[in-house]
Amino acid sequence: MRPIVRLYDLLLYGMALIAAATLVWLMVSVVTSVAMRNLGVQPFAWLFTSAEYGLLYMTMLGAPWLVREKGHVHIELVTAALPGGLRRIVSRLIAAACVAVSLILAWYGLELFLTNVERNDYDVRAYFFPRWMLTISFPLAFTVMAIEFARFVFGPQLMHSGEAGIHE
Repeated sequence: MRPIVRLYDLLLYGMALIAAATLVWLMVSVVTSVAMRNLGVQPFAWLFTSAEYGLLYMTMLGAPWLVREKGHVHIELVTAALPGGLRRIVSRLIAAACVAVSLILAWYGLELFLTNVERNDYDVRAYFFPRWMLTISFPLAFTVMAIEFARFVFGPQLMHSGEAGIHE
């Protein structure tokens, strides 16, 4: 079981690393594009397209790591007002709902990915890009998010701390 957990952690942190590198690329591509425009030069079309793709990859590949780190924005006004036992139940129910939504989105993402592969769809802009290379991120990311939310359903940690306000 331990090698599977290590492999899974490697996947999760690898996805987060790719998301972080993509964020750096977004900064470089936007600065380059703006600088080129200010110099009166037409920016390369692939700069804009790669930034668009980068936004998708960064979001999808970074989201599971954010779940693990409790980095998503959520408001604890209601859970902070609940007594401890009820707060644990509500927090686990919310996490279970997140698992369900993530699995539904993973399923539909998988259907979209398979449709793109079957139809041999291409995204045609600055260059021809197989669309499945974009949509593969949906089932992958949402499945990993479901696993991470499930850790809050069945594990010792709760998603909600029970304290309203900003905590670091």
